[in-house]
Amino acid sequence: MASKPGFILVIDDEAGIREGCRRALQPAGFHVQGAATIREGLQKLQADAFDLVLLDIMMPDGRGIDLLAPIRAADPDTVCVIITGYATVELAVEAIKQGAYDFISKPFTSDQLLMTVNQGLEKRRLSLETKRLAAVERRAATLAREKQEMERLDQQKSDFMRTVAHELRAPVAGAQSLVRTLLRGMSGELTDQQKEILQRIEVRQSQLMDLINDLLSLAASKTFDQDEPLEPVSLVYEISQVLDQFSVEVDKKGVVISSKLPEKDVLVRASEDGLLKIFNNLVGNAIKYTPEGGRVAVEVIEQPDGVLCTVSDTGIGIPEQDLPHLGEEFFRARNARKSRVVGTGLGLSIVKQQVERFGGEMEVRSTEGKGTTVTLHFQKDPAS
Repeated sequence: MASKPGFILVIDDEAGIREGCRRALQPAGFHVQGAATIREGLQKLQADAFDLVLLDIMMPDGRGIDLLAPIRAADPDTVCVIITGYATVELAVEAIKQGAYDFISKPFTSDQLLMTVNQGLEKRRLSLETKRLAAVERRAATLAREKQEMERLDQQKSDFMRTVAHELRAPVAGAQSLVRTLLRGMSGELTDQQKEILQRIEVRQSQLMDLINDLLSLAASKTFDQDEPLEPVSLVYEISQVLDQFSVEVDKKGVVISSKLPEKDVLVRASEDGLLKIFNNLVGNAIKYTPEGGRVAVEVIEQPDGVLCTVSDTGIGIPEQDLPHLGEEFFRARNARKSRVVGTGLGLSIVKQQVERFGGEMEVRSTEGKGTTVTLHFQKDPAS
């Protein structure tokens, strides 16, 4: 049972002592129990936990000093104060050597008792606080080691992703070039069936190249990008660049895209490459998961404490149970996996890491079947 602050047990065969302690201590806010024998005291110690025990050194059924060991075994921070007569001071000193905190001689006044009890409880409080702080320090050291190990493993994973992606990129790019050469008829005429097969191969190669590029971007977000200094970057310009880049794809798919950008320049603390990664992924996903006839909107809103950017669409949306997992590496919502849209599950991971590197925040609101809105909060550059 947990110890309760200010709970005191008086073990003394004299009823007057037990009652006197109760009358002196209870008005001061302490909870007091009494025991007339060592056996009764031991039973109460086993049934409950006490902060301080007032213990008569000579009892009818034994020596109170013999209770010190079981008391300290149950709780080494329980404070034991020996109650002794003038003739047994030597025994009281022996009790202190065996772990008692102090002794108080009969007869004693209420003031003497209160002073001794308060000092004993303060000693217990300091002892418990010291142990608590030591436990906090040990936990902090453990967390620091675990964090260091996680960072090491994360670095290894990033190095592995970067190495594998680089090794794969060259042969995939070479295979793409060969397939496109064949499709152009530069090695002879192709039958319709051969063209269809080669076109399918090209599509799969493009998907593989997308995965390789995403892996490289993710690895860069974890390593190289961390060393890239942040600087004032024009948010409106970078978004405009991204929107221009997707203009052909939007027209081809039949999706309407609109933007609402401030007329004046808005500078945020970021990097050009990082902002391009963010909005390429967000706008690209919005277009990718929005069916023909749907809408994609990009808006930038200046606020006193920063800049809000929203990218919203009328696409397939995200199931509610999948929302907490967005931003996890390689995670794709279940309806996205069931659709025919190909994806790597890395886009939002890259966005999240870049936004957090810039000191910003990302929020995703979505309703399945109705669309998704991603809101980013950036820190405005003081020069803006």
